Amino acid sequence: MKIFRNPDAMWREEDRFREQAYSGLDKGEDVSDTGTSIVLYSGKMFSFNLLGTEIWKLCDGKSVEDIVSELRESFEVEEEALRKDVNAFLESLKKEGLIYEK
Repeated sequence: MKIFRNPDAMWREEDRFREQAYSGLDKGEDVSDTGTSIVLYSGKMFSFNLLGTEIWKLCDGKSVEDIVSELRESFEVEEEALRKDVNAFLESLKKEGLIYEK
């Protein structure tokens, strides 16, 4: 199955916060609470952290395995832990109607 962003969701990446998050990662800081993108859909606003933003950007027709593989190139984390996080995040996006599978 391929995963796609809902085309009705509007979003933007926050460059300044993305740079802060990557800088924090380089220093070994916990940046999980730093919002690096905003998504608007169905009267709701969502803020995604760095990993969430990167997952969101990869929801362009890739499979879960493709997403995990690409993220492994950018993040130093065990593959199983990353796969678990990716699947959990994708499930939450699906429940909100932000993504669909085809």
